[in-house]
Parts: sequence; C-alpha cells; structure tokens
Amino acid sequence: MKKQTMILTLAAGSLVLGLGFGFAQMGQGKGPGAGAGYAQAQTQPLSEEAKNALLEALTGPEGEYAAYAMYTAVIEKYGEVEPYVSIRKAEAKHIEALKRQLDRYGVDYPAENPYLGQVSAPESLEAAAKAWAEGEVANVAMYDRLMEAVADYPGLVQVMDHLRAASQERHLPAFTLAAENGGTLSPEQMQELHTSFAPKQGQGNHGGQDCQQQGQGQGHGPHRGAGPRAGSGH
Repeated sequence: MKKQTMILTLAAGSLVLGLGFGFAQMGQGKGPGAGAGYAQAQTQPLSEEAKNALLEALTGPEGEYAAYAMYTAVIEKYGEVEPYVSIRKAEAKHIEALKRQLDRYGVDYPAENPYLGQVSAPESLEAAAKAWAEGEVANVAMYDRLMEAVADYPGLVQVMDHLRAASQERHLPAFTLAAENGGTLSPEQMQELHTSFAPKQGQGNHGGQDCQQQGQGQGHGPHRGAGPRAGSGH
C-alpha cells in the first residue's frame, strides 16, 4: 500500500467516525478517571492549544490510536507477525501514557479506539512495512509540530519527546528493516534491534520500555508501529 493510499484509508476512517469536528469537542466517552480531581491537582491550567495537541497525539490520523488500529488490522490478516506484535504492544503503552496526561488535566477523550475496524491491512506484509516506515516518519513530524503547543508544560514535553523518540529510534528502523526483509522480522532480527537500541551506560532510554520489550521474540520487538511513533511504536 502506498503512502497516499494509507493516508486516504485513515482519513476515510476519520471522517466516518466524525473525528473532524475538532479535538476540543472530542470525548464521545470520557477518559477513565478524567475529572475534577485531576484538574484540581494542577497548578497551571492546560491551555486550549496544549489540550488540542494532546488530543491530536492520541486521536489524530497520525496519532497513537490510528497506529494501533492499523497494526491490529495487519495482525488480524497475517497472523502474529513481527515487528507488528511488538510494536502494537508499544503503541498500547503510548496510548496509556497520553491518556494519563489527559486524565491528569481532566480532558475528555474517546475512551475506546475509534479507528479499530475502520482501517484495512495493505495487500502484503512488504507493502505494510513500507507504508508504516512512512507512517513513523509522519508520526515524528506530528510530534515535532505539537511540541510547540505544549512548550509551557515540561511534563507534556517529556512525554511527547519520549513517544517521538520511540518512533524515530525504534519503530522506524524496525519497519525499514522489515521492508527490506519481505515484510517481517525473525526473532533473531528483533533481538539484534533490541541490542542495537539498548541505552549505553549513563544514558536514558527515551523509548521507555519499547526497546526492552522489542527484543523478546514474539513479545515486543516496535508506537508505535514504531509508532510511526511505532517497540522498535503512533
């Protein structure tokens, strides 16, 4: 599947689900735990711009919900293949990280992933890997753009920076390698990726548990995806 086809597929799903009505209005279901308790704990109210950025990272066509749904579609069509299994696990963690921030500020959001069942897997695993290598690039660009909107909130900057790093440094290399390998990766290749991305002594792991889980064979291999944010993850 070419990048244009992928974008059109996600865009179509977005329209069907009514996601274009504005991120500030999102929340057909409220996020678990969202409410006054979290909002009252904040000393600095969340600006409308920052709120919209958080919602876009979760629910936008290049965000974490969309990536998780696409990896699910691939797994449902082709089975428990890597790097999709591992990256989907990473995407689940990315989704929870964003939900925690939304809950923290009392922002409503769709509690269920509205993209699930609305996107189709590409015609081959190789096409899927190529499409999501491009998707990870788009995910990184999304976080680059959104970072300015949350610049006044160090905690949000840190979260988005970690998710961006997972996509750039783990998910993208995994999908790129898979595209060069017929669309999938072996447990040995996943382990090699894990080893290459392991933080050196004294360095932090920007991708959180993505890298750690990525090297466990069928366990986690890459948002997210590498995310596009795509494990190796939006």
